[in-house]
Amino acid sequence: MTTKALADFVAGLRYEDLPQPVVAQACRLILDAVGCAVAAWAEDPEKARLARDIAALYPASPGAGVVGAAGITAQPAFAALANGILINAADNDDTHKRALLHVGSVVVPTVLALAETERLSGRDAILALVAGYEVAVRVGMAVMPTHYRFWHSTATNGTFGAAASAAKALRLDAGGVRRALGLAGTQAAGLNTFFESGDMTKSIHPGKAALNGVLSAQLARLGATSPPGILEHPKGYLAAFSLEPKPEALVAGLGTEWEILQNGFKFFPSILASHSPIQATLALVNRHPIDPRRIARITNETYRTVTTHFSGKEVGSVMAARVSVPYCIAIAAVDRALGQAQFAPARIADPLVRQVLARTEVIADEALDKLYPANFPARVTITLDSGESFTETVLLPKGDPGAPLSEQELADKFRGNCAAMLASGQVERLREAILHLPKAASVVELTKLLVPAA
Repeated sequence: MTTKALADFVAGLRYEDLPQPVVAQACRLILDAVGCAVAAWAEDPEKARLARDIAALYPASPGAGVVGAAGITAQPAFAALANGILINAADNDDTHKRALLHVGSVVVPTVLALAETERLSGRDAILALVAGYEVAVRVGMAVMPTHYRFWHSTATNGTFGAAASAAKALRLDAGGVRRALGLAGTQAAGLNTFFESGDMTKSIHPGKAALNGVLSAQLARLGATSPPGILEHPKGYLAAFSLEPKPEALVAGLGTEWEILQNGFKFFPSILASHSPIQATLALVNRHPIDPRRIARITNETYRTVTTHFSGKEVGSVMAARVSVPYCIAIAAVDRALGQAQFAPARIADPLVRQVLARTEVIADEALDKLYPANFPARVTITLDSGESFTETVLLPKGDPGAPLSEQELADKFRGNCAAMLASGQVERLREAILHLPKAASVVELTKLLVPAA
């Protein structure tokens, strides 16, 4: 019974079972996610306002805080909802490529909320985070790739990870964890429709997955029952959410092969599928004297999923631009850079950017498609009006486990994300608190640093 195996793993997991690299990676995940949440207040203030205001509708004292929102304490499920929205708001959060899942934006808010209300130690918080991470990505790998035809993996598969983290934080036994997973599975939802519209549901999804996970564990603690084999049942999650489910992926290497170490950290604040073509484009325009006004055509030959999910050119919102591979290529070609500034509304509307965007195409390449998902390949060719062309191929984007960010680069990303809201001294104290979380007697001391100092 695969659901039982996952529940037994979560309930039985001890801090002493975690290899040191796993603990260090868990701290990095929290650092990256918290930085992304802080950045949301500057990069997407409308989503930040939404996150703050929805949490404020469900106050609690004592409760859990919302990153960046002083004076608000909410019921933990709704604090998790708010912080999940914030972490994903600027699409700069971590990704597990084989599960195609932003685990941090689901599991970190779940853990922070319950660590605060349950007064967990740093070690207990890390243990809950790792439990959720290992469950979420295994469920994701068990239903991918056909799951992604309609379903947003962060929303759906992430719900199981949040439930596992919440169950561990609430110290449920194996039966309780199993009930929590069953309750999570029957609530899992989230459609990929936002890839065309660029609306807020993309960022609401991880928050809602976190809320559902907390709710599932709380219900299980209160004695609620649920399908005991929610994953493997003939009418259960795998059968319903995948055309070719792989139940063996649920338990492969469980407890010995740590999927958290296969996590990637984003170097660019956009959909992961855009990162290899961004790098290829930047390499070309920074190596050759390419005048963007003379670009006749840009082609991005890549794996098939990019053509079916991430190739929209109707970029009427900031999020629509972030999830559009053609836009990311076009703005990189024009600006010779790709950072938060390239998603400002004025840049999205720039006539030259729009001209290059109209001339940018994404093409599925059979050979490159076979390299996915072990690689995220892109072959970018820029052709000028003279007929001269330049080509660059990138297989692994910077930040992938195969091309990881350095500790300095992760630190620089965190500091850059926090700079607009927090004073430099507070940023450094927060960073140190997260990286030394295993030594913390209580996570509450860390959460106090998540809002601007008075």
